[in-house]
Amino acid sequence: MAAWITFSIAFSSTVISQVCGSGVFELNLHEFKNNKGLLANGSACKPNCRTYFRVCLKNYQAVVSPGDCIFGTSVTPVLGTNYFNARDTVPAHKPIQIPFNFGWPGSFSLIIEAWHSPHGRPPADGSSSDLLISFFSIQRELGVGSDWSQSVQLWRQTELRYSYRFICNESYYGESCSKKCTPRDDRFGHYTCTRDGLLACLPGWKGKYCEEPICLDGCSERNGNCSSPGECVCRDGWQGPFCDECKKYPACKHGTCLLPWQCNCEEGWGGLLCDQDLNFCTHHQPCVNGATCMNSGQGSYTCTCLPGFTGKDCELLMQECDSAPCRNGGVCTNLERGYLCSCPRGFEGSHCEHGVLTCADSPCFHGGRCSEREGGRSYRCDCPRSYTGRNCEKKVDKCTSLPCANGGQCLIHGGVSVCSCRAGFVGVRCEININECAGNPCLNGGTCQDRISDYACVCPSGFTGRKCERPLDPCTVQPCLNGGYCNSDGGAGNTAAPTCICPAGVTGPRCEYFAALASSTSQGGFQWAAVSLAVGLVALLVLLCMVGLALRHIYRQRQREREDTETMNNLSNVQKDNLIPASQLKNTNHKLMLEVDCDSEKSNFIHKNYHLDPLDALDPYHKHKDFKDGNSHMDNTFIYDKCLEDKRTSGFYREKPECGVSTVCSRDSMYQSVYVIEERRECVIATEVNVCGNSRKRTETHRNARKHGKREETWGTRGK
Repeated sequence: MAAWITFSIAFSSTVISQVCGSGVFELNLHEFKNNKGLLANGSACKPNCRTYFRVCLKNYQAVVSPGDCIFGTSVTPVLGTNYFNARDTVPAHKPIQIPFNFGWPGSFSLIIEAWHSPHGRPPADGSSSDLLISFFSIQRELGVGSDWSQSVQLWRQTELRYSYRFICNESYYGESCSKKCTPRDDRFGHYTCTRDGLLACLPGWKGKYCEEPICLDGCSERNGNCSSPGECVCRDGWQGPFCDECKKYPACKHGTCLLPWQCNCEEGWGGLLCDQDLNFCTHHQPCVNGATCMNSGQGSYTCTCLPGFTGKDCELLMQECDSAPCRNGGVCTNLERGYLCSCPRGFEGSHCEHGVLTCADSPCFHGGRCSEREGGRSYRCDCPRSYTGRNCEKKVDKCTSLPCANGGQCLIHGGVSVCSCRAGFVGVRCEININECAGNPCLNGGTCQDRISDYACVCPSGFTGRKCERPLDPCTVQPCLNGGYCNSDGGAGNTAAPTCICPAGVTGPRCEYFAALASSTSQGGFQWAAVSLAVGLVALLVLLCMVGLALRHIYRQRQREREDTETMNNLSNVQKDNLIPASQLKNTNHKLMLEVDCDSEKSNFIHKNYHLDPLDALDPYHKHKDFKDGNSHMDNTFIYDKCLEDKRTSGFYREKPECGVSTVCSRDSMYQSVYVIEERRECVIATEVNVCGNSRKRTETHRNARKHGKREETWGTRGK
């Protein structure tokens, strides 16, 4: 229940704080200058400007404009005259505070107005705009914190230095002072608040609201608990500071437990309560000084002593000399720690185990002379020349006493060691380097550098060679660049600067610069490259035009063939049957401007046949007009199929000089009129095609196929 109440209180306070929030905007006016003592309208204050400030805090505006002070406003008392400095005021001037009862938005617009008070105190009902001294405004983004943000602003003849900040009220935290956190230490929680408004548990407490105590460090969570920090209260059957020790069965004397109320006997004990002694050595430990005890039953034992001890319980210390450690007649003396052997003459060592040589034993080799020392307990060998060692057993190497330096080789010559030195070194031990520069071998001011059995000359400018004996050719020292020819005017040894003869297009003392190319006009050359390029472009343009014309011709030819094909495809079966085979036709370019209008009320494929006089056939256009007048020239009407069959059998030849005209009309087709004009020797077919609103005539003249096998077509266009 307490946890639920705690959660409800915390949740309610969190929701309310997010909506309300609490903080204060603080403004510190440090210094104000009105050097000329003028108002904003240019008038002078008499005698001085009694300055007070009006502060307006509002929401962020890209362009600050006067208006309602949404966040708050404040008016100061008269702080000074034409000049005001906060450090000079007594008592110290406190910051201007504008309280907030809602979350800080993080940005603001601030207007600071300096006013003149003629009576020495700010008016209660506002000021006249004529008393305005200066107007300052800023808009900024500002985070919550105790650090002051400094600002300096100038407005006409005035200057204002000030600082500002936004801080949270007590118990309010977060970036907008909207998190409320009140420290507490009671049964509902034990915590303080961080800078971010989060709960920080007091030492010894944990949990979401710091309501759970932290038990003693090391306290068993299974066997113990606590109601206050640092406690460890054991559950029944457990004991110890950390509740990790079980309680033994009551009256258990020599036993242990792993779980509460057990009695597990220790070694050497038995019985229900572990009160029966089974191991005397373990329980009483009678043997001392590191001795080993062994049970022999019924409370008896045996001790096995370490060396140097004796007795029933190994309690007695044995004497070192009792074991006679000294050899070869040495005398043993007991000490506090160990013993000492005094050896007889001729023996030595900690136990007198080593024999000692004397001059009687002739220890010296190669004729060395022996002499006794320390009363005959030791000796010394005086070795002859060429031998060394304690017993003169080593032969002396003469070169060992004369080491040769710098790679010299030691040689024995006539019993005397001599160093044979490398070239460039001298001395008994070859330690001296011969200076080859001692004779100044370098010429013409060259610098000599000594080397091992050699030297090197560093030549000055203009000379070369091992001894700087050869003067350099100036052209070698300063060669011409970019293919220039060098002229030294005197050859080697000449100190004058060489002259470079540069090729075309290059200039400079050493031909290092590229000269700008002269124009083709100034050089008198002909721009063949430009001409070639122009000719090539023209040829390419002509080729493209030819390709375009060829493509256009091919396109038109295919379009014409497509139209012819469409003409044939759009004919009905009756119309196709009325066409005359091409093998029986010969075409001419006679333009027979025939026009026969079909009556709109007539059905499709109505055939009319007209007989023309031979003379009238020579003027078909005139006769065409007579056709439109009526039926005066109509002799008879017959089926067009029969007429066509008669024409095929007769070869388009009639006995009397007349020509028959047949007309085929179709409303469905784009071809409106078809005429078949029969003459004695030829037959003319005229077809009118309606294309895109224009009436286009196509006239075909077919001659006797027996005489000619050609076809000619003539097209004419007539406005519809």
